Amino acid sequence: MFRLNFEALCKFGMTYINDLDPVKDLVHEVFVKLWERMDKMPKNTNFKGYLYTSVRNRCFNYLRDRKQHLQIEDTEVSAGNGEPQTLMAQELKREIDFAMNLIPDKCREIFRLSREEELTYAEIARKQNISVKTVEAQVSKALKILRNHLSDFLSVMIILLLVP
Repeated sequence: MFRLNFEALCKFGMTYINDLDPVKDLVHEVFVKLWERMDKMPKNTNFKGYLYTSVRNRCFNYLRDRKQHLQIEDTEVSAGNGEPQTLMAQELKREIDFAMNLIPDKCREIFRLSREEELTYAEIARKQNISVKTVEAQVSKALKILRNHLSDFLSVMIILLLVP
C-alpha cells in the first residue's frame, strides 16, 4: 500500500504545501497512524479515501500551525480578470472541484444542470428522460457528497480565520 500510494499522496500534499520535505513527513505520519490503527479499522474501509483525507487534514493542520509565519495578505494572487483572490478562495475552489469529482457521473450531470444551467427539476427530468423524483434524489445525493467532503475543509478554514 505504501509503495503504491506514497508518490501520489506526496503530489496531492504538494497541492496544499509547496515544500516536499514536510509533505513527505506528513505522508509518512499518515502511514504510521494507519499501521497503528489497522486492527481497529472496519474490513470494508476505503483505504485510498482514508489516506487522501488524512493527508489533506494533516496538510491543513500543518498550515494552521505555521499560520503565524504567513500573512494572508502576502499570499494574494491575481485571478485572470485582475481581481485578487486569496489563498483560501483558491483552496475552496480546489476542494469543490475535488468533491465534484467524487459524485458519480450521471448524478454530477443532473446536479450541474440544476445549479449551473439553473434548470428546474421538471426540465431536467424531461431532458434526461427520468422522473422528477429521480432528479430530486440525485441532487440530494450530490449535495450530501459535497457537504460530507467540504465540512472538514470548511471547519479548518473557519479555525484558520479565527486563530490570531
